[in-house]
Amino acid sequence: MTTATAVPAAASSAAVAEPPARFRDLLASEWIKTWSLRSIPWTLGLTALFVIGSAAVAALAEINNLRTMSPTAKADQGFLVFDAFPAAGYMTLMLVAGSVGALTVVSEYSSGLMRTTTVAVPARGAVVLAKAVVTAVLWTAVGTVVSTSGFLVSQTILNGQQAGVPLTHPGVLRALVASALLAPVCALIGLGFGALIRHSATTMVTSAFTLVMLPPIFSQSARWSAAISHAMPVTAWKRLAQNWAPDPHSLAYSATVPGSWAVYALWPLIAVALAVVVVRHRDV
Repeated sequence: MTTATAVPAAASSAAVAEPPARFRDLLASEWIKTWSLRSIPWTLGLTALFVIGSAAVAALAEINNLRTMSPTAKADQGFLVFDAFPAAGYMTLMLVAGSVGALTVVSEYSSGLMRTTTVAVPARGAVVLAKAVVTAVLWTAVGTVVSTSGFLVSQTILNGQQAGVPLTHPGVLRALVASALLAPVCALIGLGFGALIRHSATTMVTSAFTLVMLPPIFSQSARWSAAISHAMPVTAWKRLAQNWAPDPHSLAYSATVPGSWAVYALWPLIAVALAVVVVRHRDV
């Protein structure tokens, strides 16, 4: 005859308990979630083509002006940054990156998937950090491809008029890096807005207003107004990528290079930190 052996409840539950999710598992999960959206490849591809195409169009438009210039005047043109990094293309990149970054959070709240995620992984802050890492990696790759391709395409066109410059030209590397990092900066800002607002339409409008529409309101002529303008990512990008040099005869207050890099660093850090805090202390 056999006798039943009682198993303590604690030991039984410990035997069947799942091990805590590792951060690399969260990264893999978020990567799969990102690419499970069918619109992501199309969005990234079309955005990249538009930005690169805008650089080509800007360079082609510049050809007519260069044909009428003397060799001395062409040399004075220097690095034609407005052709390699046109504002229209990169404003579009900012809008798309901010919107997609916001959707990485908002889509889970709207579909209810966030409840399942938090049940599986109670450490909500780690989930947000994993989303931020995947978003940053994805958009850094996109930004690098876009900025490098746009520069090479535009300079290839300008070389036909002996107006192209090599990668070693002063200001080129900084412009390439700043333009490549603009996409992940805006995507992480959008992610922060998504965690704070959690409503698709409102998040999109807030992201677009903050990134693109708000900065032109503030002029460079007054110190307080210039300070607000310089704190915006788009102004920082213009200073870094378009190689603006302070005019000693101008009354305007110009942004500095170190200050512009600081803007690049602080915006995504603050956005992600706020997202982590909010998600930890708010009900799903």
